[in-house]
Amino acid sequence: MSGQGGVGKSLVTDLLAVALGRAGYRVGILDADLTGPSIPRMFGINGRPIGSANGILPIPSETGKPVMSMNLLLESTDQPVIWRGPLIDKALRQFGKEVLWGRLDYLLIDLPPGTADAVLTVMQSFPIDGVVIVFTPQDLVDMIVRKAINMVGIMERRVLGVVENMSYLYVPEIDRRIELFGPSRGKEMARIANAPLFGHIPIDPSLAALCDRGTIENYDSAIVANLGSALIQALDRPIG
Repeated sequence: MSGQGGVGKSLVTDLLAVALGRAGYRVGILDADLTGPSIPRMFGINGRPIGSANGILPIPSETGKPVMSMNLLLESTDQPVIWRGPLIDKALRQFGKEVLWGRLDYLLIDLPPGTADAVLTVMQSFPIDGVVIVFTPQDLVDMIVRKAINMVGIMERRVLGVVENMSYLYVPEIDRRIELFGPSRGKEMARIANAPLFGHIPIDPSLAALCDRGTIENYDSAIVANLGSALIQALDRPIG
């Protein structure tokens, strides 16, 4: 979750799913950003879900992770979803009730930006264990992230942790990290959220290329393992 678009919520969702899968957990992904779905593209999924009297079967990724997204139900991937709030609310509730996920250890939900209808529906309709807040180092993000954190509190959920995306660019030729969007705000955001900092994700051209090719599950970096272990640890932490 994040109050702002373009900070990398989908990327973080995917990396967490990859991390949990490599740790041996059964994990599914629900792309709840109905008007801007990108999860299928990153996993290279192009098929259409099969429906039956029992429900809808999600499409598995290359490594068997079930994925459901509005983009998988459209006639073409560039078809816009021009819906008002009530239709979005109904679709999300149907994803929760009618998708046959099978046995899962974790279901990750990629939320749209903001704190409006779709986010509210997910918070109210799904048994949410907690929220991962995603942000970037820009000053402008501070206020918007606070709104998201406050919403989580109002909905009586907990922030499991925070992730700073686009934290820096590493240039190996000069062995230097360049903070393109300013100094890290990770520790500050963790303090505001009263939750652990799961990690800093750099701007990595190789990761971007894998996402474009639909092969994000091939990303090999210590960042993935660190994100997964931090999430598992946070989920095991007592509430309160």
